[in-house]
Amino acid sequence: LVLSVPVFGQEKSSSSVMRRGSKSSAQKEQQTPGVTERMQQRLQETPVSDADLAWMKVIYRSLDLSKNENAPLYFPEMPVDGNESLIRIILRLLANNQLSAYEYLDGREVFTDETRLKVKDMLDQYQIYYQEAKGSTEKNPKFVIHESDVPATEVLSYYVIERWEFDNRTNRMKTIVEAICPVVVRDDAYAISGKTPMFWMKMSDLKPHLQAQYIFIDDDNNLASHTYDDFFTLNM
Repeated sequence: LVLSVPVFGQEKSSSSVMRRGSKSSAQKEQQTPGVTERMQQRLQETPVSDADLAWMKVIYRSLDLSKNENAPLYFPEMPVDGNESLIRIILRLLANNQLSAYEYLDGREVFTDETRLKVKDMLDQYQIYYQEAKGSTEKNPKFVIHESDVPATEVLSYYVIERWEFDNRTNRMKTIVEAICPVVVRDDAYAISGKTPMFWMKMSDLKPHLQAQYIFIDDDNNLASHTYDDFFTLNM
């Protein structure tokens, strides 16, 4: 556990429910294959009111991809048979303007329009080569990132924000991963050096896309029986 912060009587902005019809036109145009609008609406969590919470806290966790249990987030390094590593999925969605990324504020996470990143600025900052995609406009910017230009081997860990809560209605403890942040590691004296958090993404936005790809959890089992979403939902 990196950091444990008790929170009482507060609702995180990242757990808000997307209302029917609030989806942007860019998201309607570009969707991950197999991810429908109905699926995205169905997957939204119904927030628990403060009156139903007997206990709740927020935990910041670091996932080291060099550890075997976290390796499914790193592999495959290059896409194979339609399978991609987590960072490739994230950058593809950002480049297609399907999802939003937010500034890393070092413990002061705020997911609002004011902290939303411009994807072009982020790509320039981390020296990720790109081209403007066909049909890209100022209001709906889209980019093409070639497979070889994705820093898949440099993202060696992730930060996640977990919300642990005990619900009086169900008499159960529930864990929800609210946000995720890729962490890039570089040794570049002229640009980025060391371990650098890139940006935050709300897991509620990512969830339907993570359900669309299966991953290998066990080296002894050649069948991919779990999805990226299972990895976080089941606390793997």
